[in-house]
Amino acid sequence: MKQKQFGSLPAQLTNFENAKFVILPVPFEGSGHVFKGSDKGPEALIDASASIDLYDIHSDSEAYKAGIHTAEAVRERSAEKMIKEVQVRTLQLLKKKKFPVIVGGEHTVAIGAFRAFADYYKDKDLTILQFDAHAAGSTEAGGTAYHHHCVMKHAAAHAPILQAGIRSMSLAERETVEPGRMFYAGSMLDGSNKTWMYDFLNKLTRNVFVTIDLDVLDPSLMPAVATPEPGGLQWSGFIEILTKVSEKSNIAGVCIAGLVPIKYNKAPNFIAARLLNTILTLRYTSALK
Repeated sequence: MKQKQFGSLPAQLTNFENAKFVILPVPFEGSGHVFKGSDKGPEALIDASASIDLYDIHSDSEAYKAGIHTAEAVRERSAEKMIKEVQVRTLQLLKKKKFPVIVGGEHTVAIGAFRAFADYYKDKDLTILQFDAHAAGSTEAGGTAYHHHCVMKHAAAHAPILQAGIRSMSLAERETVEPGRMFYAGSMLDGSNKTWMYDFLNKLTRNVFVTIDLDVLDPSLMPAVATPEPGGLQWSGFIEILTKVSEKSNIAGVCIAGLVPIKYNKAPNFIAARLLNTILTLRYTSALK
């Protein structure tokens, strides 16, 4: 079956060779979840993208004109094989000077991208920036290290990590948190806390790979996730943070994971598609400066 294209763009804007942005769908779900269906997330996001305006009001720009190619999906059902294929294909995109966008699936899909970015940027500054409700720092869960609870343990093996929006973790995870490199949602949302953004941005390096589990957003905005947590980020605040990251550093790639489509509520699919387009816009406009 022919791969649907983000935004339902015409062929001249989705040609791989000319496209600046390449979306790699990874419809993988292997871990145990309360709410299942994250393997349907990439298709739901891409379907929703056909119905959103790709013109960005705030920046008065059209990132899609740089070309957005949606590649054939990674359909491996083994976690190890999926991670390896994501790693290989992401590294190929980086070598071709593309901006990789990994779309999951559960957050485990990011592990291969971590490896690819660490390989490509081995002689340059790289930070892996996580936006998530959960610390995801376990060594093992469910009898495997390839679990969505272990994602950032893998990330930390490849580059310095910075974590934001966190509001859930185990005691064992809490004891391994690196001081000053985890920003809790409560502090970020506290209007009287004027220093966290300064501290946060100062910890970024020149190049940043952004990995987003959609449960970083509050369930009132994003209920379509496997493990929703109250007290999450709201849209405007999240976009403001991403904008400041883009102004401070080079966002070199992104992973968006964790969308679990709800049959009778398609609004979260549109929010996920809008988020992806907003990140492409940030990258596009920063390249114009």
